[in-house]
Amino acid sequence: MNESHLILGVDIGGTSIKAAAVDTRKGSLATTVARIKTPQPATPKAVVAALAELTARLKWRGPVGVGFPGLIKQGVVRRAPNLDPGWVRHEIVDHLQRVLGVPLVAVGNDADAAGLAEARFGAGRGVRGTVVLVTLGTGIGSAVLHNGSLLPDTELGHLEIGGQDAELFASTLARERNKWTWEQWGRNVDRYLTVLEYMLAPDLFIIGGGVSAEPELFFRHLENVECKIVPATMGNDAGIVGAALFAVPGVKALARRRQRGAKRAK
Repeated sequence: MNESHLILGVDIGGTSIKAAAVDTRKGSLATTVARIKTPQPATPKAVVAALAELTARLKWRGPVGVGFPGLIKQGVVRRAPNLDPGWVRHEIVDHLQRVLGVPLVAVGNDADAAGLAEARFGAGRGVRGTVVLVTLGTGIGSAVLHNGSLLPDTELGHLEIGGQDAELFASTLARERNKWTWEQWGRNVDRYLTVLEYMLAPDLFIIGGGVSAEPELFFRHLENVECKIVPATMGNDAGIVGAALFAVPGVKALARRRQRGAKRAK
């Protein structure tokens, strides 16, 4: 596959790594999803080797975008709480490019990947202004976009509210651990979203995570949030599609350089 709009999207999770070719014009998967278990321990060498196995399985030689569960700055991992400590200060982009041998690799935060996909092709498609994706799971992931542009690495799940990290009372793990009813937990989520609303004045909240499949269980308890709230619509594809979108600017830049080179060669 050498079509410029096709990019391999990779979603690195704590238990599995998933990859598929993505049609970045449509925001849809162009191949079936290939999966492999996340190695344990999830060291840089082991995870990159697993990713190389996936690309080989898919016979992929084109650009790659990766959603990574941590903070990346200038191609270097700053924080990866759910993976091996060896990731900190690891040059992930260089490592992947060297091992995969592909023309371009782009890496970003996994929550940002999901937000990018939902804003462009999912529940936030066509919405102008500020869109905030909040993914409720074992923790809380967040993504903030304004007029389609991503503000990366917001990490709003770690916002302190009432002396507590928000993940301790508004994540689905917190609900399960504390055996809260949907109403009790819904009021906690309401409190969290209300703080985000004061901070960001969003035009739309998108709620992701497994609970987004059953919004009727808790959406009615989100009584104090004035902003419109909708469930995410892309499911597990969001992380893969959004990861591929990370590579789009680089692919376009490569194409421009090749065009300039071709003109000079004439």
